[in-house]
Amino acid sequence: MNGIWDKEVEVLIVGSGAGAMASGVFAAHRGARTLIVEKSALYGGTSATSGGGVWIPASDSALEQGQQDTPEEAYTYIKELTGNTVADDRIRAFVQNARVMKGAIEAVSALRFTAIPYTDYQAEKPGGKMGYRSHACNTIHASELSPEDFATLRTTHRSAMLFGKIPWTIMESAPMITRGPGWKSTMARVLLRYYSDITQRLRSPRSRFIVFGSAIAAHLKNALNRTGGELWLNTALIDLLRDESGVVTGALVQKNGKVLRIRATRGVILGAGGFERNQAMRDRYLPGESRTTFSASQENNTGDAIEAGIRIGASTDLMDEAWWAPTVHVPGEDTARPLFFERALPGCIIVNQAGDRYMNEAKSYDIAGKAMIEADRPDARTIPSWIILDARFRKKYPMGPIIPLLPDWMQSPAARKAMKKASTIEGLARMIGVDPGRLSATIAKINRYASTGVDEDFHRGSAPYDRYYGDQSVKPNPNLAPLDCAPFYALQVYPGDIGTKGGLATDDRARVIDMAGEPISGLYAIGNTAASVMGPSYPGAGSTLAPAMTFGMLAVYDMLGEPA
Repeated sequence: MNGIWDKEVEVLIVGSGAGAMASGVFAAHRGARTLIVEKSALYGGTSATSGGGVWIPASDSALEQGQQDTPEEAYTYIKELTGNTVADDRIRAFVQNARVMKGAIEAVSALRFTAIPYTDYQAEKPGGKMGYRSHACNTIHASELSPEDFATLRTTHRSAMLFGKIPWTIMESAPMITRGPGWKSTMARVLLRYYSDITQRLRSPRSRFIVFGSAIAAHLKNALNRTGGELWLNTALIDLLRDESGVVTGALVQKNGKVLRIRATRGVILGAGGFERNQAMRDRYLPGESRTTFSASQENNTGDAIEAGIRIGASTDLMDEAWWAPTVHVPGEDTARPLFFERALPGCIIVNQAGDRYMNEAKSYDIAGKAMIEADRPDARTIPSWIILDARFRKKYPMGPIIPLLPDWMQSPAARKAMKKASTIEGLARMIGVDPGRLSATIAKINRYASTGVDEDFHRGSAPYDRYYGDQSVKPNPNLAPLDCAPFYALQVYPGDIGTKGGLATDDRARVIDMAGEPISGLYAIGNTAASVMGPSYPGAGSTLAPAMTFGMLAVYDMLGEPA
């Protein structure tokens, strides 16, 4: 070192989500001196809070289960959804290398991905599949981590756990949510697993059974430890550093209050998430009324890495897009709760402030969230909207913070505060400021549709994804049931997100592109720090994590001079 650097590495990675951690493992495994910096006190990023799905077309796991798929079919599907918003070479780089990434990360870690029968979000489109592109990862127990690594691992979002605190797997959650076959025995198993860990229950409500994105982060941290990579917590990016020729040579960071200059001789990878928790950036870029309180993402995603790239001349793309999701704000909670599946269950509807439906509530959460923004108008506001349910739904299914089976008085104080309740539809309408006549007419119409099984207005229940979270015991349409059992309930719903998807423009090797369309030497971006390869679309569960990890691999290959 020449004296001006506080630390020198070959590969510097900003952020600690799945893409960043995978990049660190790939680089360290190849012998490169690797440092990951994370600005918070916990590692795992938004990935750790997520459901942990990873969307990998034509994987060995899918093919071994007899499922037919090819990268070309996946390209057709993504192209159908994205149009001309994403360069073809980026799409092809992803669909051709996602399964390569799966094999590569499984070769250097204990992480394993298994294809599951989770339908693509728009499976009816050309190239779409009814399942086996979304993958679940293997769980891990806290005993397999060091005490420090378990203590500093970011946990699963409360909305993705039973009762907000008990972990379950993807295959356990589906029958319990929809009351599918075997749901009672599944619930018994999940509860027994949690409460039988008596030693941990005496210490903490936190489970030692680690699932979803948190399990991905845990497996990758173990792999990083084994390969010799470093992870610094409480270390925030201040700025990128360049030499006289414009090559990115490192970064200025602040670690525990001390400013440090870190040199990266091979390159810097920015994988620090999006800007959803930065109100100024939301105001500047996102459409409609857009508040940080609408977001279900964790609080550290304030766009620091994106702004650092912009300051040195990087171009951006898709800055008006997010991974949209209708959300419920629960008093006292620091993040909103996304309504991923509840909207599809029979016996609930979403209405605007005039009392009218305006969407197919069972559509994938990105489509439903965006519909809330696009339908908003002065005479019929959809920001916020109301989700309405009856006592039958209330008893049988979850809804945001409201737990089924438990009587109202046993719900948490925050849940009781969030929900409105009345003995009649007209009384509920007056309570929430909606015209009683219009809401009653809307309910009468959906009740008629429930009897015929055909939603004549928005076709709820007509698409494969709609039915995935339907209750198959409800006939003739698993997504439709009458709202006719008093009392009636309402919760306010916002057009939230689980992250922004606009960011720094990159090429097929994750190199950041400048305003002239040329790569900025030494700088790469992945995950939500980069403009998504999925464009404005959301093909299926895991469309965020898989590209982050895949382009993280390609970035490491490029900076270390290895062929993709």
